Amino acid sequence: MNYTKSQQLFSRAQQSIPGGVNSPVRAFRSVGGTPVFIKSAKGAHLFDEDGNQFIDYINSWGPMILGHAYEPVVKAIQEKAAGSTSFGAPTELEIDMAELIKSMAPNIDLIRMVSSGTEACMSAIRLARGYTGRNKFIKFEGCYHGHADCFLVKAGSGLATLNIQTVPGITAGVAKDTLTAPYNDLQTVEKLVEEHNGDIAAIIIEPVAGNMGCIPPQEAFLEGLRRICDEENIVFIVDEVMTGFRLAAGGAQEKLNINADLVTYGKVIGGGLPVGAFGGKKEIMEHIAPLGNVYQAGTLSGNPIAMIAGFTMLSELKNNPSIYQELEEKGAYLEKGLNEILSQKSLPHRVNRFGSMISIFFCDNEVTSLESASKTDTKIFNQFFHHLLENGVYLPPSAYESWFFSNALSFEDLDKTFDVIRRF
Repeated sequence: MNYTKSQQLFSRAQQSIPGGVNSPVRAFRSVGGTPVFIKSAKGAHLFDEDGNQFIDYINSWGPMILGHAYEPVVKAIQEKAAGSTSFGAPTELEIDMAELIKSMAPNIDLIRMVSSGTEACMSAIRLARGYTGRNKFIKFEGCYHGHADCFLVKAGSGLATLNIQTVPGITAGVAKDTLTAPYNDLQTVEKLVEEHNGDIAAIIIEPVAGNMGCIPPQEAFLEGLRRICDEENIVFIVDEVMTGFRLAAGGAQEKLNINADLVTYGKVIGGGLPVGAFGGKKEIMEHIAPLGNVYQAGTLSGNPIAMIAGFTMLSELKNNPSIYQELEEKGAYLEKGLNEILSQKSLPHRVNRFGSMISIFFCDNEVTSLESASKTDTKIFNQFFHHLLENGVYLPPSAYESWFFSNALSFEDLDKTFDVIRRF
């Protein structure tokens, strides 16, 4: 494929934007080459500035569950924008959105809209600390909850991709309050709780990890965390920025039958617009200002454009539960095809999938944590990535990011993907 215009744009971007990108993974640093500059998208396909077309397995990192430029969402945004894009004041639409989320997701009595997943997770931790009067919290190695200071300790996503182990700008005081455990390791969590008895405000987790590749929870792991939180009066925060409304109408909580005290959401609830939310049990959420003294605010929180996009998409998901069955069928078809083709090639591999999240790890071992994920052969992945890119299939440009697909993805698209992989 010809990438002349993308190369020119990347060269120009580096003169004005750090690294030429506004989010690190986009720079293609780990896979090599020049990032592709996207011009437009429709359904399951991306179109770049050079006129190339790609089958999309990123979907803006999750939110495009119904595909790009989904017409009811586009129309709703256009109509709402005519009445202004922001007020900084309450609207009825915010109530509609909150009521819709409450009707779909378990364990949410009250919910506060924000503008990103990072902001949602940051606010949830602050709320848990304010509610419990404790400072420390437990997160899991390889899980990424946004780029707030307290989360960038052994985080996944771009830090795993760029092999950044310690982050300048994070103070020792912040780092000491962040306790980490391997994902799927309940024994280490129990040990941390014992060592820091009475000091832990929260445990936060991606219920299905997506920022070190797709890694589902092992049996009884989440249930064990719930038990520990109940016994020790710790707030259990489930980060559904990726999984919320993607894995089921009620998110991972519904799919995995797990009850959170607080839940965080991100881009998925905005149909691709900048948005987030955190919510949960009334007794905890009532500590947020103006009801309580835990302060959180935002001029663009609940802005009408993000709210109408999210309301339109979530309504479609609620009213058409067959969408999730269709996504599961496509996911199973993709998983089966990947395993068959890579096995025929005698390539060591593991395919991890949960619903419409999926990853390939080029290794011999089961992948259940950041440590086991790090054994993937990144050189093979990088070759694999560029082979697919050159043949019209767009994957996340990192061996440590989950793929996401939309319901606009057709079986014909999947078969085309298989044809490309057979030529690898």
